[in-house]
Amino acid sequence: MDLQLSGRTAVVTGAGRGIGLATVAALANEGMRVVAAARTVTPELKELAAVAVSVDLSTTDGPERLIRTAVAELGELDLLVNNVGGGDGGAVGGFLSFDDDQWAQIYGLNLFAAVRTTRAALPSLLRRRGVVLNVSSNGARIPHAGPIPYTTAKAALTAFGKALAEEVGPQGVRVNTVSPGPVRTAMWESPDGYGAELAAALGLTREQLVAGLPATMGMTTGRLVEPAEVAALIAYLASPLAASTTGADHIIDGGAVKTA
Repeated sequence: MDLQLSGRTAVVTGAGRGIGLATVAALANEGMRVVAAARTVTPELKELAAVAVSVDLSTTDGPERLIRTAVAELGELDLLVNNVGGGDGGAVGGFLSFDDDQWAQIYGLNLFAAVRTTRAALPSLLRRRGVVLNVSSNGARIPHAGPIPYTTAKAALTAFGKALAEEVGPQGVRVNTVSPGPVRTAMWESPDGYGAELAAALGLTREQLVAGLPATMGMTTGRLVEPAEVAALIAYLASPLAASTTGADHIIDGGAVKTA
């Protein structure tokens, strides 16, 4: 299927690995020119992206610098994918275990990075009648299922997308949210990632935790979501084929969320 994206320009944040890297690959495969933002630019990312930018988007000036670089290098923007997130390392305790600094750090990466990057990119996106896609989490709908600062930040990100869609939709910009469940990424697979920390807190090995995760989360598919599956959904929503889809939250979690 031709998604009619060839020759268009995209910015993808959190592009160094996992969903972000898979999204860069999917969009580049559709002929898009992709500006890929990551704290660490790997050789793989350099090869896939038209422009790779090393930037920390949790800082107040990082998002504006990224967009300024993107427009200077490739011109006006057709798509912004706000994928950067995480910050859940060490976040395996309950509510009382998180201090103000941890709340600020997690909200900074999962909400304010998207707010600032969108604010910087929106003038160009308005001129191009472009698309904003925010990568949230199914934890926004089941906030008890993860660290409370992380899931509530994702809930705020989902609400941000809906509010922005209402404001800029009449001006030709579409805004949608993609909310994955557990995805086969370093978050769960890395020996020093969140999955390993959570497993240790539960008295399990990381392998035991990951193997049991689909059943624990009620994923009817019986497996974790693959990054390429999320990337394929993002690519479709970015395309003119989805021209009437806006203000929606698209869950891709193997059936974990049971409500309509």
